[in-house]
Amino acid sequence: MEKNELLEKISDLNKKFEKVESALDLAKKNAEIESLREKMSAPGFWNDQESAKQISRDAAAGEDFVKKWEEIASTLKSLPELVELSDETEISEIEQEFYSIEKIFTAAETELFLSGEHDRKNVILKISTGNGGQDAEDFSKILLRMYLRFAETKNWKTQILEESFSDSGLKSATLEITGTNAYGFLKSEHGVHRLIRLSPFNAKNLRQTSFSRVEILPVIEQDTDLEIEEKDLRVDVFRSSGCGGQSVNTTDSAVRLTYLPLNLVVTCQNEKSQLQNKMSAMKVLKSRLLQLQLEQNAEKIEELRGEQMENSFGSQIRTYTLQPYKLVKDHRTDFENTNPDKVFDGELDGFIEAFLRKN
Repeated sequence: MEKNELLEKISDLNKKFEKVESALDLAKKNAEIESLREKMSAPGFWNDQESAKQISRDAAAGEDFVKKWEEIASTLKSLPELVELSDETEISEIEQEFYSIEKIFTAAETELFLSGEHDRKNVILKISTGNGGQDAEDFSKILLRMYLRFAETKNWKTQILEESFSDSGLKSATLEITGTNAYGFLKSEHGVHRLIRLSPFNAKNLRQTSFSRVEILPVIEQDTDLEIEEKDLRVDVFRSSGCGGQSVNTTDSAVRLTYLPLNLVVTCQNEKSQLQNKMSAMKVLKSRLLQLQLEQNAEKIEELRGEQMENSFGSQIRTYTLQPYKLVKDHRTDFENTNPDKVFDGELDGFIEAFLRKN
């Protein structure tokens, strides 16, 4: 790249930075971090462990935020002078440094859109197989792997709470994802997903359309105001299925909770004890009720209706087409990726950024 072209690109990125700089308010953010540090150094800070962990997470997230934007500002300030002083052999190295900071800036700018009440929360992700038979079950398995790979790229922690398999794939799965802004990023994935491909389960190798529903739920903390009355809850225990080990499927440790007013059913079976599974199931149930509140603008859970998007034609948010051409298209934003293999390997940032910017 020529010097003038690189300087022009740096100038364009600087203009983008100037547009968001005032909204960053790094001085205020540093003051907030200092206040959190004072709380962390106070006697008895760890007496309330849940509160202490949250404060520690908030301080770490704030420090990462400030450090990231200070690095962007410093690099963008120094790049023009480096370009002017460089010769032809050095310009390619500066070009690579520019592309690196541009990528960091784009990711950091996207995070600025995460200002919702629950965006910083962790996530309960549930996958449910829809219409399409064996292909749909296989599609659900592909989606599960996709989200696990995406979480891995973000250095987020994942824990499988429940899995139900068939001979050809996955009937359903529930996992908890823990990471910075996990709900804010993943809320774009909530809805019905559609796959179009030549079916490996069809003797004639015909084109098949299949569906899977993905639910993205913000994890509810223990001190939530969302209360569930005992009379509205049915608790069933049963023996876990799966590969077993450590008494997982040798005792009646699995728990199924049914919220009777809406007939919402939650199952957890991957923990060793019945109590652990019940606690995990209650966390998932409360998260599902909160998500319904958000979708229906209800102030109380008593106002909720048992509506749910149909897991079939006409309700999809995104289509993954493998035949007769290759294309993944989000129908809400019109964002497209012509490499489904990369998408299935966890490359979701483009879809997420387009969704956040539009909303």
